[in-house]
Amino acid sequence: MIRSEICELIGIEYPVFQGGMAWIADGKLAAAVSNGGGLGIIAAGNAPGEYVREQIGIARSLTQKPIGVNVMLLMKNVDEISQVIIEEKVPVVSTGAGSPKNFIAAWKAAGIKVMPVVPSAKVAKKMEDLGADAVVCSGMEAGGHIGEVSTLAMIPVAHRLCTIPIVAAGGIGDGRGVAGAFAMGAEGVQCGTAFIVADECNASDGYKDAIVNALESDTRVYRNPGTGRNVRTVTSPLVEKFFEVLKEEGYDKAKLLMGGGIAHAMKDGDPEQSTFMAGQSAGSVVRRGTCREIIERMMQEAREAALEQVEKWR
Repeated sequence: MIRSEICELIGIEYPVFQGGMAWIADGKLAAAVSNGGGLGIIAAGNAPGEYVREQIGIARSLTQKPIGVNVMLLMKNVDEISQVIIEEKVPVVSTGAGSPKNFIAAWKAAGIKVMPVVPSAKVAKKMEDLGADAVVCSGMEAGGHIGEVSTLAMIPVAHRLCTIPIVAAGGIGDGRGVAGAFAMGAEGVQCGTAFIVADECNASDGYKDAIVNALESDTRVYRNPGTGRNVRTVTSPLVEKFFEVLKEEGYDKAKLLMGGGIAHAMKDGDPEQSTFMAGQSAGSVVRRGTCREIIERMMQEAREAALEQVEKWR
């Protein structure tokens, strides 16, 4: 069994977080990940507070283990979401798309562990200075919204700058990725793509198949019309058409193609209409399974990979 500050801090069996993926990370999936020994995280996204409260209730009806909620700080109802989290006594909050400085004090006063998702080691250090309990350093290999720094480059620098535990995210989909993250100084990993293919995830079969059949080079990055930020997705006929129109007619025309792409991916998985948000770790995600099977397989692979490297250094 691996020893990890993250496990001790939160009270989980394995140092594996499930990413707070909008449209995907609901109460059912979060509960399954937590029951599997990791930390399941509900995505608040742009949902109303009562939806988030409902999903917390669903998760708690399915597990007694710790869960988290991911808060997108750019959303207009972030104050409402924050209050729901406090009222529901959620043990862990992760944040994205902005600084949590206006909320950290209230969350910590409520006994909540605060773990911002950050795009660079520099921002990780800023979050530590604000009082974060840990940071999730998410590299550009990740799916969905991404930054400009790779996981490989970020984690060693964050480890040097920060004293709080670091969770590595972006490009990690199997045990070798986990072992590599720990070798770089991480105390845990966050995976999104690996859990989209879980049996408990509400994504369509077409979405799951797109990930399982993809290699690490089968993703594209484009500017999300809704947020104006870059996102990574497994390629599809719709995505390729977007780039064709982008080249020939410009972004204003191309962006019209992308409305509803993630909704189609979740509902029917039609590649002609879907954007399959996923990271480069899709190349490492080669089979489906339950959340527990995914986590335990990942940790066993990590152990074997780490011991293999120890032998090389003897």
